Amino acid sequence: MPVQWSISHPKRLVIAVAKGKITPEEIAEYFDAVTKSGGMAYGKLFEIADIESTLTTENMSAFGDIVRRHRAIGKVGPVAIVAESDRGYQQARLFASSAKAERPLAIFREWHEGRRWLDSMMAAE
Repeated sequence: MPVQWSISHPKRLVIAVAKGKITPEEIAEYFDAVTKSGGMAYGKLFEIADIESTLTTENMSAFGDIVRRHRAIGKVGPVAIVAESDRGYQQARLFASSAKAERPLAIFREWHEGRRWLDSMMAAE
């Protein structure tokens, strides 16, 4: 599966990696799984690694709508997106602009920087 994730309830942390050819349905499945498990308020580290497909502006807008809907019913935790490639970084920026919600979101080029930032955001809560 091109989008893989794990949820740690004790740490209130979601770690996800998207790689290969990803589809909008797989991203939507990720959102659904995190929501159903009670993890929307958790910190999220989402890595975009070696993606082969480009999600469209419409897809990103739809994902942004999902985030805003979740924000309307509860807290959405901070998100650190890690995108080492230029393509991944552009998609991360598009998502960030589409998914405006009242929660911290930052984009990083290196995993450890994203994790350090996410840890600091979660410690401040």
